[in-house]
Amino acid sequence: MASTDIYNYVKVNDALITGGQPTAEQIRSLAEEGFSTVINLDTADSARALAGEAELVRSLGMTYHHIPVDWRNPTEADFAAFARVMSDLPAGKTLIHCAANFRVTAFYSLYALERLGWSAARADEFRAVIWKGSDHPGWQEFIARMEARILARRSGGAPAVEEAPSEPGRAA
Repeated sequence: MASTDIYNYVKVNDALITGGQPTAEQIRSLAEEGFSTVINLDTADSARALAGEAELVRSLGMTYHHIPVDWRNPTEADFAAFARVMSDLPAGKTLIHCAANFRVTAFYSLYALERLGWSAARADEFRAVIWKGSDHPGWQEFIARMEARILARRSGGAPAVEEAPSEPGRAA
């Protein structure tokens, strides 16, 4: 089993992959493949959540961040927490995952738009790999609102994201 077997696997570059919920065996493979960080955007009570994931990841010598994003209610504070973790990533390979790679591709595309200089078209193309044909109005509205703020900030308008104070237990 390899990282490429993770559900809805997407390779961003040699240091970053995204995907759905990995199995315990896939997490062990990540460690063998030299990954140093796992970021989980799924909630702990998700039907697909892996019990003991944080402990497993840490026991294998990797860093674990959990930013539980409610599928029914993604927030700017969730995105701000994600952006902070991404901005502070140490060198090394990283997996960002959620249940099925929808939350992740949405958040990463917005992060890349805001912090990596991606165009809106490139961000849309990245998301489309997973989102094509999906209809999730709440998420589509969230993405559109965040994209508009990020692009307004680029052109000298309002800030893209209001920094939210850290919430205990949100990222560890």
